[in-house]
Amino acid sequence: MDNNLDSFFGAMADPTRRAVIERLTRGPAPVSELHAPHDIALPSFLKHLKVLEAAGLVRSEKIGRVRTVHIEAAPLATAEAWLNRQRRGWSRRLDRLEQLAAADNDPQQKDTP
Repeated sequence: MDNNLDSFFGAMADPTRRAVIERLTRGPAPVSELHAPHDIALPSFLKHLKVLEAAGLVRSEKIGRVRTVHIEAAPLATAEAWLNRQRRGWSRRLDRLEQLAAADNDPQQKDTP
């Protein structure tokens, strides 16, 4: 796994950060709006945003006194592609296991003494 995926999964390991990403899928939001549903101090919440920014999952811009956070799709697409490759590999393995189990249970396939 590369560093980008490590950063992605590390950032997504926390429920607060997952909630922020989920909210941002509906569009950009000011930090105050993102922070509102979380029962943590603002400085702690800002640390979560820094982790998401370091992973490339979000970017922020300040206009006047308002800092707005936007989602970045590229890391999500990279993780999705990796997960899809893993899913395909496991599906092939499970299909093969199913074939082996079916052959093992087929009386015509078994050797008779």
